[in-house]
Amino acid sequence: MSTAFDHVCARCRLAGEKLFLKGEKCFTPKCPMVRRPYRPGIHGQKRRTVTEYGKQLREKQALRAMYGIRERQLRGYFSEARSQPGITAEVLVSDLESRLDNVVFRLGFGASRPHARQLVHHGLVTVNGRRVDLPSYDVNPGDLIGIKESKRSKPVFTSLAERVRSQPLPSWLERVDTWSGKIIGEPRLEPHEVPVDLRAIVEFYSR
Repeated sequence: MSTAFDHVCARCRLAGEKLFLKGEKCFTPKCPMVRRPYRPGIHGQKRRTVTEYGKQLREKQALRAMYGIRERQLRGYFSEARSQPGITAEVLVSDLESRLDNVVFRLGFGASRPHARQLVHHGLVTVNGRRVDLPSYDVNPGDLIGIKESKRSKPVFTSLAERVRSQPLPSWLERVDTWSGKIIGEPRLEPHEVPVDLRAIVEFYSR
């Protein structure tokens, strides 16, 4: 029988890349991308010819899955990125990395982006001391992101200290303590941190 976990991991197998949607499980030999590194379904292991459009579509879908956003949202982010100065792909990634749910994940408060999104939805996260329950909330340099003090005793945070210690921080984040972190620069990804072809995504939306 199919499970929610299988459904989520199928997104990585469809993309052909690890999108790290299930937290710690993605770093173990039990990760489906390690055990079955081919497309899901009975025809998954068959070789197939992929068109240029198909490649672009696959990369776009992978980016959507990575950040857990809808098509309409991604189109909106792309339109906004294209209207700003700079390289569109870099601006697009910066805008996506600026989402509150992503920052909560990057700080190690959530085991995965979906988990981080739940924490935000449930009102457990604060920005500059104020509770924010909108996962797409746009953070800015100087913002302080933390776990609401009255919620820190919840079972969901039992192993938080260990997870935070093991979570490497990107250069634009600074850890204040176990329960909070600060944005110290413009959110971005290093080239080795991008599991998708951003050029193909820009070409897809520029058709």
